[in-house]
Amino acid sequence: MKHILWVGALLVFACSSDDFLEQDYINNNYELGEENLVSHLSIEAFTADKAFGRGVPGLSDLELSFFGVGNAMFDQSWVSAPATTTSRDGLGPIFNARACSACHLRDGRGKPLLENGAGSKGFLIRLSTGNNEITGPIGLFNYGGQLQDDSNLEIQNEGGINVSFEIISGKYPDGTTYKLRKPNYTIVNENYGSLGNAKQSPRVGQQVIGLGFIDALSEASILVNEDINDADGDGISGKANKVWNVKENRTTIGKFGWKANQPSLEQQVAGAFNGDMGLTTSIFPDENCPDGIDCSKLNNGVNIGDNVEVPDKQFSRMMVYQAAISVPKRRDFKAPSVLKGKKIFNDLACANCHVNNFQTSSYSLLPQIGNVTIRPYSDFLLHDMGEGLADHRADFLANGREWRTQPLWGLGLIEQVNNHTFLLHDGRARNIEEAILWHGGEAEKSKNNFMALPSNNREQLLSFLNSL
Repeated sequence: MKHILWVGALLVFACSSDDFLEQDYINNNYELGEENLVSHLSIEAFTADKAFGRGVPGLSDLELSFFGVGNAMFDQSWVSAPATTTSRDGLGPIFNARACSACHLRDGRGKPLLENGAGSKGFLIRLSTGNNEITGPIGLFNYGGQLQDDSNLEIQNEGGINVSFEIISGKYPDGTTYKLRKPNYTIVNENYGSLGNAKQSPRVGQQVIGLGFIDALSEASILVNEDINDADGDGISGKANKVWNVKENRTTIGKFGWKANQPSLEQQVAGAFNGDMGLTTSIFPDENCPDGIDCSKLNNGVNIGDNVEVPDKQFSRMMVYQAAISVPKRRDFKAPSVLKGKKIFNDLACANCHVNNFQTSSYSLLPQIGNVTIRPYSDFLLHDMGEGLADHRADFLANGREWRTQPLWGLGLIEQVNNHTFLLHDGRARNIEEAILWHGGEAEKSKNNFMALPSNNREQLLSFLNSL
């Protein structure tokens, strides 16, 4: 009996010792409040599939009302004019989607094209014939700046998109194999003339959480991380894109879009209304009209007393909604595997581009999101990501190999919200691991160091990324 009691005591001591060591590790590596990606305005992801759709806490009754109206606008399907639903007609004449939520379902990510003839779920192809560093990409005379693959009745769409996939096989240093999937897109049924040698860049809609906080960042807070000539010799030379700001009639820093080609949330939203759905606003008041068609003779959604299809009052409600969407708190942030993954993330220099410490400036649209600390895991700068991800299409100061660092907040919830894990600008990566393996250029060293890790350390890094 004494022997049994002694062995039991040893087991209890061993378990207690392990628990103590684990708790000690947590205490030494957990940073107080690191789970709150937008400070006290972070939200709990109570319902996983709707984790991206909630506003910041503390909205006033009026702001909540505007948030609800904007949310309804975001989800509603627009129709062609004339229609009895005059508050949501004016779609087209050519477009990519009938609703904002068609590209950003439940405020999340779009889905890439996976088979020929499939309808778009947030996928499109940008087009240009050249680029002006001040005014941006030069659209095709007969197609504009992106291919619209849908249209109103009696109007031809601009074309369709086919896709095929090239499988690229590789191997980690430890012998573990992997396969990457490279998409190749072909535009077919060109209804407004040949596209010729036009530059093409496939894109997938991003999740729309935390946009107001990004909008509230000052130019100085972004420029502080700029290192165009790699003066510190770390191999990373991020640069800010400088783009045309329509309302200010001047060049300002780009913050939004895959190439940081939009300077403000307002212009980003107006650009999506116009390019994706053919809806006019005071920022972009001209119809996106197909070549050879006189759009002045077509019905539009401009109501009596208005000049555009989405008047400023209606647009302002959408702006409150887009700016007020919060960011969910991290999950499992104290798990030892996640904390070890965080250390690996920093050791691999991932944090040099995916910066996790910004302070917002004052923000007139929603004053409560000004002057708060945020952790977007992005520097919002352009980086050379290598030939593997190059689209060879310039966009203001961004060249064909450069992309804006993608914010990582919400990364681990995309699967629950959107039922897929397709990542990168065109959705080619089928999961986080593949997204890392596609990194090149300035991220080549970090990618190679990730590949050289033992498999358990790679899993710890992925656990950390899934906690964001």
